[in-house]
Amino acid sequence: MPDFELAHLNVATLREPLQSPAMADFTAQLDRINALADASAGFVWRWEEDREPVQPNPLGELTLINISVWRDLAALRTFVYRTAHAQVMARRQEWFERMSQPFVALWWVARGARPTVAEALAKLGTLRESGPTPAVFTFAQPHPPPVGRPVSPWIP
Repeated sequence: MPDFELAHLNVATLREPLQSPAMADFTAQLDRINALADASAGFVWRWEEDREPVQPNPLGELTLINISVWRDLAALRTFVYRTAHAQVMARRQEWFERMSQPFVALWWVARGARPTVAEALAKLGTLRESGPTPAVFTFAQPHPPPVGRPVSPWIP
């Protein structure tokens, strides 16, 4: 069994508050897409706000935070680009502001580690400041898992 799993963060800034009529079609699909992720091969874990609430959201009330852990990059890529998730993602311009900075961060964690919101946002900050590295990267510029055994649950 591999010593590392892939952590994933994406953030999105809403065009309207989540409860607004303009967001109704998006919110109607959330449970279905989350259930699809949960049932996907290679899915390990998903952050749920009610288990670790962020009060207030450090990125603003109109920003959604999504954190998950996957067996590997191939499993996450399959879910993102080859399931019904891709159809929802194709409509993102209807619901979300265009972001000029990276909004997806990927990094390797020790098997069994579950990133906190603070850890995930720190990774995104590092990506935005330094670009892709083995410590935090993107789909377009991926890095393989580290060689050897992890020394801590969160790989810096």
